[in-house]
Amino acid sequence: MLSEPFVIVLTTLPAEGDAEVFASQLVEERLAACVNILPPMRSVYRWKGSVERGDERQLVIKTTGPQITALEARIRALHPYDLPEFVVIPIQGSAAYLAWLTESTD
Repeated sequence: MLSEPFVIVLTTLPAEGDAEVFASQLVEERLAACVNILPPMRSVYRWKGSVERGDERQLVIKTTGPQITALEARIRALHPYDLPEFVVIPIQGSAAYLAWLTESTD
């Protein structure tokens, strides 16, 4: 899907959902090295022709390019939304951090 070796993937979950369980599954399955769960926020978005509002949590998922396809499939399987956010951002970082990221997802 992406040739970048290191990426951040963004997704959101309902604020009342159990984001920690969701994040833990991704890390335990080695699809992510780390998942940051941000505080609840208010989202305004268009869905099926209407402007909607909802309280959500942003998840910041650090992983490697080779894990993207499997990560997307797992997020779709675990996610309560019909169409979960799945945004991939290429990153660079220190050699030591990127080595840890690779080791944590192999």
